Amino acid sequence: MNNENQIIRKDAKNCFVESLNDTYGIGKIHLNFAAYNMDRPEGKRQTDSVHIYLAADEFLELCRKLCCGELRYMIHMKKKNGDKTPIYQSLGGTQAEKLSRMNRRRQDGMSLSRTFQLYAGIKSDLLLVAESGPGSVTEKGLIVPKFGGKPENRVAVAMTLENFSGLLLVTKEHYSAWLTVKYAVLSGAQNPKQNKQNAGEELFSI
Repeated sequence: MNNENQIIRKDAKNCFVESLNDTYGIGKIHLNFAAYNMDRPEGKRQTDSVHIYLAADEFLELCRKLCCGELRYMIHMKKKNGDKTPIYQSLGGTQAEKLSRMNRRRQDGMSLSRTFQLYAGIKSDLLLVAESGPGSVTEKGLIVPKFGGKPENRVAVAMTLENFSGLLLVTKEHYSAWLTVKYAVLSGAQNPKQNKQNAGEELFSI
C-alpha cells in the first residue's frame, strides 16, 4: 500500500488515513482513507476506500483550531455533554456531468458525494469518518449526500489528539514548503535578468 505521494500515514485497527501531496496545485489537501481485511488474499485485502479533498484554506483553519487549543476544548465539551454531533464536517464530491466526462458515470446517474467528519471519540480522543455514495447538487453547487445512514464506502479511523496533530502539522509543513518553492519558481520566471544579476553579485562577493 505504499504511495510515492504519501507524506504521512496514521494507522488504526484494520484501517488507516494517509496524507498525499498530489493535489496542492489545485489548492486541495488530499486525505486517503482505506480499510482492509488481512484474512483476504494478498492484493484483495482492501474493503473500503474514500478520497477526501479539503480546500487549503479550510484545512489551514482546522490547523489553527488545533494549534490554539480550540480543538482540544471542543473535544472536551463534546464528551462532557454527551454531544455526538460532528466537531467538524466537510462536504465535497464530483458532479454527475464531470463523472460522465471522465467515463466514470454512476449507474444511478447521480453525483458522487464525499463527506469527512470529525467526532469526539468514545475510546479515543477523536474519530475520523470518511464516507462516499450518491449525492445531489444544490443551487449553490454544493454536493450533499443522499445515502442516509448507508454510504457505499465508509472508513472510520480512531485516533489520539497527538496522532491527529501529527497528521495535520506534518501535512501543513509540506504544503508550506510546496508554496515556498512555487513562489520561488514564479519569481524566477518573472525576473530572469534580475536573478542572473543577483547570482553574479553573490559569486563576485564570494
